[in-house]
Amino acid sequence: MAASPSLDRRALNRALLARQLLLKRHTATATATIERLVGMQAQAPNLPYIGLWSRLTEFRADELSRLVETRKAVRISLMRNTIHLVTARDAFGIKPLFMTLGERGFLRGSPWGRDLRDADIPAIARAGVEIMGEKPRTIADLARQLAKRFPDHDGVAMAYGVRYMVPLVFTPPRGLWGGKGLVTLTTFEAWLGGLPGPSFTEDVLVRRYLAAFGPSSVADMRAWSGLAMRAAFERLRPKLKIFRDQNGHELFDLPQAPRPDGEIRVPVRLLPDYDNILLGHSDRTRIMPHGKHLGMFSSNGVTQGSVLVDGFVRAMWKPGTQEGAATVVVTPFVKPLPKVEQSPIAEEAMKLLGFLAPGAKHEVRFAKPAP
Repeated sequence: MAASPSLDRRALNRALLARQLLLKRHTATATATIERLVGMQAQAPNLPYIGLWSRLTEFRADELSRLVETRKAVRISLMRNTIHLVTARDAFGIKPLFMTLGERGFLRGSPWGRDLRDADIPAIARAGVEIMGEKPRTIADLARQLAKRFPDHDGVAMAYGVRYMVPLVFTPPRGLWGGKGLVTLTTFEAWLGGLPGPSFTEDVLVRRYLAAFGPSSVADMRAWSGLAMRAAFERLRPKLKIFRDQNGHELFDLPQAPRPDGEIRVPVRLLPDYDNILLGHSDRTRIMPHGKHLGMFSSNGVTQGSVLVDGFVRAMWKPGTQEGAATVVVTPFVKPLPKVEQSPIAEEAMKLLGFLAPGAKHEVRFAKPAP
């Protein structure tokens, strides 16, 4: 049997950028792009807006706001039990695959679950569906309501049990561009008119993951999703193309997926905090610097976006306001960025400021390298 072709770090980087629409900006709808990316990280409601701006030509924030307002796009807990923005169509098909992950994460992986070992979990879940289905509520409000019905158990623990084990949707105004207010949720059925389902198959999810993040290993997909999918990869093996990375690890890919030359030139891009491109693999060296990890994006509890130079994360960026100007502060990781690299970063950052703060005075600053 012939040995599988090998792909080096740069080849994997360019393949990832191509699938993530970062080799060039594309003309596409927000709906099509969100589905192509299999959802977008959305713990902070505005993150998907920046992610779409970085990928699409002439993206307007009100396009995505309308999708959220009209319930065609929703923020729900999915991959790794974290909040993602997906289309309503994907919400119905993908959510069933992650229900067990949510239940397991609560019952086995959280202190709240341990506090409810002797509780009637199905009864608490049914009460949660009833309470949250009445109208959008905060978790604190849900906790108070549940404590009245089940006085022998901690209200907050029960509320988080419902949060993890019942399919819920995060509701506007948070999730709209510039929308503010308390974090509120309601039931999937109340917001979208039906329960999750019919479920996509595991094979469909693997194919969509590879289309957005491949070539990838089984471990890569598990890191992205939180799901064990080896059986699906093995079922699909005859229909997939097999590669090896430089360490000899097996990588799977769709036969016709783009795999550009690793030496092609790529533009500077500014991506939002925890963009999915950083979270799609167990081995993140195809996009992250060797020896670096996601914790580098947090400073004093404030997360920061990433700056791609030559396709790799080279610095962090953070928006702010200084001396009456809307600013982007760029902080390199190890050593100061040379002037030849600062210029295209500043140009892209000024464009981003035009999106974030139209009409304001704009300024880009370069800070000392992160310690």
